[in-house]
Amino acid sequence: MTEKPHHRRIRSFVRREGRITRAQQRALDKLWSRYGLEAGQQLDLDRIFGRTATRTLEIGFGNGASLAAMAEQDPDTDFIGIEVHRPGVGHLLLELERRGLDNVRVIRADAVQVLGHDLADDSLDRVLLFFPDPWPKKRHHKRRIVRPGFIELLARKLKTGGILHMATDWEHYAGHMLMLLGESDAFRNCAGAGNYSPRPAYRPVTRFEQRGQRLGHGVWDLVFKKAAPRNSA
Repeated sequence: MTEKPHHRRIRSFVRREGRITRAQQRALDKLWSRYGLEAGQQLDLDRIFGRTATRTLEIGFGNGASLAAMAEQDPDTDFIGIEVHRPGVGHLLLELERRGLDNVRVIRADAVQVLGHDLADDSLDRVLLFFPDPWPKKRHHKRRIVRPGFIELLARKLKTGGILHMATDWEHYAGHMLMLLGESDAFRNCAGAGNYSPRPAYRPVTRFEQRGQRLGHGVWDLVFKKAAPRNSA
């Protein structure tokens, strides 16, 4: 009997964690039980947040500064943040404690795994993907998180009318994402076919982005809405 070859799943990230500070480690030790969610289980968001509310998922929140700011500005929305790097998670936990926020929960895991196994279909009102790793070398393009299968997965998790908002400072990646989303029957471009959107007011401008703007770098926002199924009335 011939064994089937084992195909290793290509990840869209590398664990380049860097140094974690004492404060960030303290946050992971002391605050995880308050804000953290363990991956690998079906998540009952109403029970977790203790209410029924609109739900926003941010994939790859970095150091969490933007996520904390958005959650503070919109207390009626529940936010779930996914990030694999411990320093960034620790930094966000500190921000949540400092701001006294209770409308954010954090998952430290692979976003594709969480979307595939932990979050119910039609459970999200908005998905945010800001400045994902562009993997600029052509031989690494297969590692980019935005691929047809990923778009189909997001479409399943978003409610009809839900928003997918992506942003990047790599023009080639922006064009790639615009093309893939434009080919999807599940989404409609809020800015019209083939167009980028102006930055929505809810998306904070990061220090990294500000520095890039001073150097003349562009930023491209893509905002798409999940369309109703074709066979719906």
